Amino acid sequence: MDDLLSKVNSPQDLKGLSMDNLYKLAQQIRDEIIINLSQTGGHLASSLGVVELTIALHSILDSPKDKIIWDVGHQAYAHKILTGRREDFKTLRRLDGISGFPKRSESVHDQVDVGHSSTSISAALGIACARDIKGDGDTVVAVIGDGALTAGMAFEALNHAGHLKKDMIVILNDNEMSISKNVGAISNYLDKLRTNPKIHRAKKDLGHLINAIPAFGDHLLKTANRVKNSLKYLLVSGILFEEFGFTYLGPVDGHNIRVLQEHIKDAQNIGGPVLIHAITTKGKGYTPAEEEPSKFHGVGPFNIRTGEGRGKKKRRTYTNIFSQTLVDLAKEDSDIVAITAAMPSGTGLNKFAKEFPKRFYDVGIAEQHAITLGAGLALNGVKPFVTLYSTFLQRGYDQVMHDVCIQNLPVKLAIDRAGIVGRDGETHQGVFDYAFLRHLPNMTVMAPKDENELRAMIKLAANYNRPIAVRYPRGEVIGVERVEVEDLEVGKAEVLREGKDGAILAIGSMVYPSLEVANGLATEGIELTVVNSRFVKPLDQELILDLADKFNRVFTIEEHVLQGGFGSAIAELLVDNDSNVKLTRMGLPDKFIEHGSSEELLARYGLDIKGIRKRIKEVMQEG
Repeated sequence: MDDLLSKVNSPQDLKGLSMDNLYKLAQQIRDEIIINLSQTGGHLASSLGVVELTIALHSILDSPKDKIIWDVGHQAYAHKILTGRREDFKTLRRLDGISGFPKRSESVHDQVDVGHSSTSISAALGIACARDIKGDGDTVVAVIGDGALTAGMAFEALNHAGHLKKDMIVILNDNEMSISKNVGAISNYLDKLRTNPKIHRAKKDLGHLINAIPAFGDHLLKTANRVKNSLKYLLVSGILFEEFGFTYLGPVDGHNIRVLQEHIKDAQNIGGPVLIHAITTKGKGYTPAEEEPSKFHGVGPFNIRTGEGRGKKKRRTYTNIFSQTLVDLAKEDSDIVAITAAMPSGTGLNKFAKEFPKRFYDVGIAEQHAITLGAGLALNGVKPFVTLYSTFLQRGYDQVMHDVCIQNLPVKLAIDRAGIVGRDGETHQGVFDYAFLRHLPNMTVMAPKDENELRAMIKLAANYNRPIAVRYPRGEVIGVERVEVEDLEVGKAEVLREGKDGAILAIGSMVYPSLEVANGLATEGIELTVVNSRFVKPLDQELILDLADKFNRVFTIEEHVLQGGFGSAIAELLVDNDSNVKLTRMGLPDKFIEHGSSEELLARYGLDIKGIRKRIKEVMQEG
């Protein structure tokens, strides 16, 4: 096979290729994605599913003059390869390499920085409005998945776009999946469209029939229009989108380049808002990913032949511990329910769903609804665990405040992927939750040092009668011996080590590194007290103020941004109590943290063993 891929360095290079060569190129792009991701990891199944769609878009449109906006962006690998980043693709998601998501600083073909779902139609509409203000003639296209279409923001944008009647194209990439299998009424509606491809032709035929009726007077014309509108509700497959003001085209085969090209051209000629409904297969062209698309949504390095992951077998993760603990508690307490937003597998709730299907709610990509659903359950004596990644909890901030905290409801927030999550980069680092939760009245915020403490915190949350959040990191547990932890007292810390020269107040994932650093410094004559703080709110004020009176130096260490975080809470307490102790806060800087492995990023920002030791030693030597 000719090496077409090496000859395609920009979308313009697609313009002269034959249809046969476009399909050959599609296969070469798939091979490139599979080979590279087997080494780097990344979002595999979603990107394999849109190769032909990406080729069709770039072969018809004139990017970057024409604007393509990718929703979420984890399906944009083929787009990256076709827009001059093939040579850099081997650095995907690696420290200082290219991002796993669209990023404007990487390429003029990336129109929007993105990483969360359901934003594309809003952004595209804004771009289309700006185009019309400036008098330009660009085509604007938003590519959104059927999973992302479950979010309210997508429907807010559809509603406004239909009202404004701007020239824009929305391509619905329908593979029946987000990360896990889609749920809900929208999913059921799209399923009906997929199984009725002939209905769209019926709509056209009906239109021709009505138009052919001789218009003998206004009465007959109005009657004909009423007939057309009535029958439309029975026969038109895309009636939901048409009622939003969009012209609906489809469903079409999302792997047929020629058909896709024709529909894109049709959409440009029709004008106004147009939705093209493309049916695709997630994981297309790689059998393991087609058979298990959820497993291959986000992968680490893997064996191409078998699809199995590379490297050593991992220990249990914090997600595993949370999952099993919640199941165990739910067996004893029938009031416990679990809620997630399209991520039963990622949050570990698939096990809960299997054990207690009537007490499990997957709301789709709708974090705001998930939180307020939890509030409604809590109002009537149920114990809801709303389980979200830290980065996605941000999307429900107002609901946490307005619907949970103001009413002082016992909604339990289980915050997964807290802290640095690594290779997904800026949009996914869970490093803001302390700050946006601890300032809310009635909220309790805690973080465990290990798996035993996580079990204890989940148990505490289950029986706590006010808003409460427990945040825990991505990845493997510490691996301590399992013991039955005593019931925790809210707001009480734990002294792990006594020292005479200063104190380290650590929280969550930073507790054991701090203890290791303190033990190491003891060999050099620096004796530090180490405290497992457990709670960001409420703080163990009595212990902290006692340490501030006792020592000249106090350190806080957290895997979180310094602004508004745990260290800030300590600083506020000390200032309010006129303490003169010298406080050194260690955490993440005031910036969005880039992609790279968690180990690399912790080292870069001085939160690994070496960095913590160096900083503390420098401060202690200052006197």
